[in-house]
Amino acid sequence: MISELLEYKFIVNSLLAGILASISCGIIGTYIVTRRMVFLSGGITHSSFGGIGIGYFLGFNPIISAAIFGVFSALGIEFISKRSDIREDSVIGILWSFGMAIGIMFIFLTPGYAPNLMSYLFGSILTVSTFDILLMLGLSIVLILVFTFFYRIILFISYDQEFARTHKIAVSLINYILIGLVALTIVLNIKVVGIILVISLLTIPQSIANLFTKNFRNIIIVSIVIGLIGAFMGLVISYKINIPSGASIIFSLVMIFLIAKLFQIIKGKINLKKQKI
Repeated sequence: MISELLEYKFIVNSLLAGILASISCGIIGTYIVTRRMVFLSGGITHSSFGGIGIGYFLGFNPIISAAIFGVFSALGIEFISKRSDIREDSVIGILWSFGMAIGIMFIFLTPGYAPNLMSYLFGSILTVSTFDILLMLGLSIVLILVFTFFYRIILFISYDQEFARTHKIAVSLINYILIGLVALTIVLNIKVVGIILVISLLTIPQSIANLFTKNFRNIIIVSIVIGLIGAFMGLVISYKINIPSGASIIFSLVMIFLIAKLFQIIKGKINLKKQKI
C-alpha cells in the first residue's frame, strides 16, 4: 500500500514537506520556546496573512508575498518595541490585527473568484508544490548552517543577552537575523498546518522534548524526531478518515505530548517508591 501511495507526486511532496517542516520547526521552535517568544511568533503568524492577501491582489505567489510581509512585520516588532515606549505585547497586538485586516481587505478586493482560504488558515499539506518544497529545503539548509556555525552565540543570546553583550557579541544584529528566520519559518510552513495551527508545530515538539532533556542541542534533535513522527501519524490519520492534514498533525503531536507526560509521571512515581524502599 505504501509503494502505491508513493507513486502519487502529491503524496511524495507531502512526506517531503513533513520532513522539512520538522527540521525547520524543530530548530527555530527551540529558539522560540527558550526565548519565550511564543506570543511574538503568534503575532508574526497572523500578520503574515496580510502578505497573502496582497499577493492574491497583485497576482504574486502568496507565499512569497507573505514571507516578505512576515519578515518586515517581525523586524518592525523588534525595532519598535526596542526603540519606543510602546510595550512589545502592544506592538504585537497591533501588527497582528493589522495584518489580518489587510489580508481580508485585499482578498475581497481581488477581482474574480475569491481564493480558498481554508488551505492557508488550517493547512493543506497535500497541496504543497515542488516550488514550496524547494523553498522549505533552502530554509532548512540555512537554519542548519546558521545554528551549526553560530551555535554558542545563539545559546548565549537565548539564555542571557546581557552576558552575551559583555562578550562583545552583536546581540541586536543577531536578534534581527533570528527574528527574520523565525518569520520565514512560520510563513513557509503555513501550507503544512495553516496560520491558525503553525504555532503549535513550533512549540509542542519542544515541550515534549523538554520533558526529557534541558540541553539546547538535544531539544532541537528530539523536537525534529517528534515532529517527523507527528507529521507521519497526521498524514496517515488524514488519509484514513479524510480530515484536514494540518489538524490531524497537531492532534497527533498533542497525543504524543499526553503519552510522554503520562510516562514521565509514572516514571517519577516508580523512582519515588524506589527511594522510599
